[in-house]
Amino acid sequence: MAMATTTREWNQQNTKKIPLFPLLSLLFFTSIFILLSQFRNAITTTPSSSHSPLHTFQSHHASCDYTHGKWIHHSARTLRYDNTCKEIFKGWNCISGNKSNALQLAMWRWKPNGCDLPQFDPIGFLHNYRDTSIGFVGDSLNRNMFVSLYCTLKSVSNGKVKKWRPAGADRGFTFLDYNLTIAYHRTNLLASYGRWSANDNGGALETLGFREGYKVDVDVPDKTWAQAPSFHDILILNTGHWWWAPAKFDPVKSPMLFFKKGEPVIPLLTPDRGLDMVLEHMIPYVEERARPGAIKFFRTQSPRHFEGGDWDQGGSCQRHQPLLTEEVEELFSVKNNGTNVEVRLVNEHLYKALEGSGFIILDVTHLSEFRADAHPGKAGGKKHDDCMHWCLPGITDTWNDLFIEHLNNIKGRS
Repeated sequence: MAMATTTREWNQQNTKKIPLFPLLSLLFFTSIFILLSQFRNAITTTPSSSHSPLHTFQSHHASCDYTHGKWIHHSARTLRYDNTCKEIFKGWNCISGNKSNALQLAMWRWKPNGCDLPQFDPIGFLHNYRDTSIGFVGDSLNRNMFVSLYCTLKSVSNGKVKKWRPAGADRGFTFLDYNLTIAYHRTNLLASYGRWSANDNGGALETLGFREGYKVDVDVPDKTWAQAPSFHDILILNTGHWWWAPAKFDPVKSPMLFFKKGEPVIPLLTPDRGLDMVLEHMIPYVEERARPGAIKFFRTQSPRHFEGGDWDQGGSCQRHQPLLTEEVEELFSVKNNGTNVEVRLVNEHLYKALEGSGFIILDVTHLSEFRADAHPGKAGGKKHDDCMHWCLPGITDTWNDLFIEHLNNIKGRS
């Protein structure tokens, strides 16, 4: 107000009028400066939100967090592929295995809060990612996802597919019209491991009383995927289930014994700390050897749904509808320390190890926790219920929707 009075008095005292344009320009730029300052302050003081310790990928939907939402039954949906896809492992083919709700599994779609997760277009995918190689690296749950992608693409490819395995891959295919290759590299721990027996000459482990076990080289990648980072344009890694597998790595009869630079790590490591050390070495290994511009995903843990005991204790998965939110928390809450507790424990290790890396987190855990109805169960043909792997067609189709939505958003930004 004081400035306005002074200006008015100055005008009254001078017979010649001041030109209005310079004054208006000054006021205009002053206003713009003030608005920009307020906008910058608003940005820097707005807290960011994240559902996990590591911020996961966000889509072009500014407010979309694909992790949280609900499953919606959609009776008009059709199968992307059926039980005739020959790559489906027999134990996962729930239609052929006569699982009562097998055909219903394709009728459920994941609806994130505040946005949509579209079902990916396989023909569009083949066109958009021609001359590309995609590598799935991990345990049988990554094979589950790999088979889902293969069967979906095969259904629209007019049969022009050739079996072709990149170095070390367990299986792979090239869609010839598009020069698009997808491959699966089987590895349980990411790190190389094998049987270990005591040396007659003695050593650090023998001195501690160990006679046999499994030697896990935390700094050596399994040979099945060692060349994958330099070959594939897109990588999807996972590990987790085998780290909590006492049936395989019995802590007394066949413990995991960790080695670094060929020497045993002393003091001895627990499996969870061993996982940390493997991730500490394998994540940089991939990043140092990845192709220029390669896109790297790390998939979070896939939940098991054993109820009434573990797989070797009579546990089963007999549900025919997705779980309710409170049922999910009852089954998976870490504080309850239930049969399937490792799913969230593994993720804690993954989030910590991947923080600051160039990997994109492919978070499939929470949306999968609801789907106790989507495992083969007794239809898997085993002596026990399979409540770990997923029926195909099934939930790993949604994992691929999420994976490809991320890819399309990255492609759109670049």
